[in-house]
Amino acid sequence: MQYCSRILIVAFVLLSFKGFSQKSQMLIARNAVGKLQASFAGKDEPKKQLGIISEGLKAIESADKDSKTKNWTETWAIKSYLTSYAALIETDATASFKYFDTAVVAIKKANSLDKYEDPSGLIKASEHNILIKKQERGNLSYFNNDFKEALDDLREVSDNFPGDSTLALNTAICAQNVQLYDESLKYFKRAKEDSIKNPAVFQKMAQLYLSKYDNENAIKTLEDGLRLNPYNHYLTNDYINLLLDTENFTKAQSLIENNLKVEKGNKLLFFLYGYLQQVGGNNSTAILAYNKALATDQNYFDALYQLGLAYVNTANDALKKSDADKNVQYSSLINRAQFALLRANEINPNDKQTVQLLVEIYTRKKAQDKVQELNRKLQEL
Repeated sequence: MQYCSRILIVAFVLLSFKGFSQKSQMLIARNAVGKLQASFAGKDEPKKQLGIISEGLKAIESADKDSKTKNWTETWAIKSYLTSYAALIETDATASFKYFDTAVVAIKKANSLDKYEDPSGLIKASEHNILIKKQERGNLSYFNNDFKEALDDLREVSDNFPGDSTLALNTAICAQNVQLYDESLKYFKRAKEDSIKNPAVFQKMAQLYLSKYDNENAIKTLEDGLRLNPYNHYLTNDYINLLLDTENFTKAQSLIENNLKVEKGNKLLFFLYGYLQQVGGNNSTAILAYNKALATDQNYFDALYQLGLAYVNTANDALKKSDADKNVQYSSLINRAQFALLRANEINPNDKQTVQLLVEIYTRKKAQDKVQELNRKLQEL
């Protein structure tokens, strides 16, 4: 009987020692957290901080295997806190991401256990550190053009830091590259709402709206971009083209006229102004505009083609007049049309519309050899 009592006493002492041992390990881990925070405040070298972390991790790894302390939220909160900071200050990439992976598992475990008051903010700090590391990993994937991998990380970080416009922008670009257009618009909007001024953002947003056949929002987006970037060449061109595509001719003409006051040598603006005049039946003004565009670039194909067409239209109008010299006017205008279209054909020999207009002109002039030659060419195109 006395022998059995001694065995029980010894067993109790061993259990007590094991419990004390785990509590002492937790105490070491807690002290490591305190030392690390003091080290940050003292701006110690990362090497010293990693030493403190290593000391704390040895203790916490013992505690997270104990049947009792492994179920404490604090155990995993400390582990995630230490490893997440290690991931940020470790310069070796492999070791850094190994710490990161451990921190992710630990914070998940901490959050899965009973609610923990987290008086020292360990969980909150760990989650913050993990997000910073995810942003770093996402940026690496982004710059390696691995947009799908980058999106998974950057989207989560952006949702936690919605005020970071650069982060939102990179997330939007990733989503666009993997063809998640609604997702892309969401993050472009976030960047825009954060007062971003980059004209490329407004261009990309407008393109996304157009892909959804949402012309109204595409126009509004370009207008917003131009308010922040007045007379920006690329935004202006996109806006004018969209106005023309949606037949907002009056607004387009007003915009072109205002921009021509600033960009007096812009051949595209002169061309577009001429085109609008031509659409409105004002061929004589269109001819003046096309010639101004060609004064900047004499090989401007679009301007040459439209100039030839404007001369043909004006020649047709001349025939309707009752003037005595209407035939002379007609002949002169047709000759100018022919000259412009021949230049256009030299620049782009494979454009069918140019060849067809030349066939019409030579037919009027009864130059059958030229008509036959150009018809043969049309069959080859």
